[in-house]
Amino acid sequence: MQKTKLQISGMSCQHCVKTVKDALTELEGVRRAKVNLRKGEAIVHFDADRTTTANLTQAITEAGFEVL
Repeated sequence: MQKTKLQISGMSCQHCVKTVKDALTELEGVRRAKVNLRKGEAIVHFDADRTTTANLTQAITEAGFEVL
């Protein structure tokens, strides 16, 4: 199990938080994702054998946000 913190730009409300969290948790291998609007970040626990940080970044980007 691996843990990473991603800085996210573009979130402005709780709907944005839910969108990012849903995008992350839909990925195979993601065990848990905690998204913090105030800090503009997501902390993701995932299985590195099943997904990568590049996949996490892509999911966030496809949801309409930017990973810094």
